[in-house]
Amino acid sequence: MFRYVWRIARREFVIDRPLIMGIVNATPDSFSDGGQFLDPDAAIAHGLELIAQGADLLDVGGESTRPGSVPVPLEEELRRVLPVVRGVVAQTAVPISVDTSKSEVARQCLAAGAAIINDVTALRGDPAMPEVIRQSGAGVILMHMQGTPATMQHDPQYGDVVAEVHQFLDMRMQELNSFGLAREQMVIDPGIGFGKTKSHNLQLLAQLARFQQLGRPVCLGVSRKGFIGGIAGRPPTERIAGSLAAACHALSREAVQILRVHDVGPTADAVKVIQAISG
Repeated sequence: MFRYVWRIARREFVIDRPLIMGIVNATPDSFSDGGQFLDPDAAIAHGLELIAQGADLLDVGGESTRPGSVPVPLEEELRRVLPVVRGVVAQTAVPISVDTSKSEVARQCLAAGAAIINDVTALRGDPAMPEVIRQSGAGVILMHMQGTPATMQHDPQYGDVVAEVHQFLDMRMQELNSFGLAREQMVIDPGIGFGKTKSHNLQLLAQLARFQQLGRPVCLGVSRKGFIGGIAGRPPTERIAGSLAAACHALSREAVQILRVHDVGPTADAVKVIQAISG
């Protein structure tokens, strides 16, 4: 059994069981559900429905990071996410994460009540981002990515993908800790599908328990991803079973603390069964 304390916006959030982070994509072009929740009211309603299904956290994003995607302008990203953050915060105490690599989006969303920043660049994409996190005391999810969303799937190469991702996350936490961020603010994410081939993704999943050596909770995002479609031969909306197989593999080895998913209800059921079996 594990127990971590995660500092999010100057409060302590205890993680002593697997948590489910529901995905709210307020975007027109996300790979799985782009356009469905671009309207703020639809996104807010979807977020609240995910909470009703069992989400412990919500992750709101206004910029797709699918392979080949390009950044959106700051004002457009703010237009997409700020009303959603405000609307959800007004109706629930569930912590809200914002999926962004822009410091100004992070700053305004944290001021609006968000508590966590989920940054696919591990706070490297915007030089002002570490200071925003330091001043706000927000929780942060640090993800590994080779390249950028626009280029990351252009023949990614590693000598030893598990060792290299492990080393990157270790070094990044040390760098940010030296800058003034507490390790207790940090969660790590190996970045499944971000600058990795199917083989790389499978190696990371097979050895995911190694990341527990870094002493911080691990967030796993495999929901509906392309490597699952490649294995199962399914389009994004039909990848629930494959997504749950990967999640349950990780849960059964206590290799992950947070599951970032589209399909909260089925994932919540799977977590309950895994927990019941493990006693």
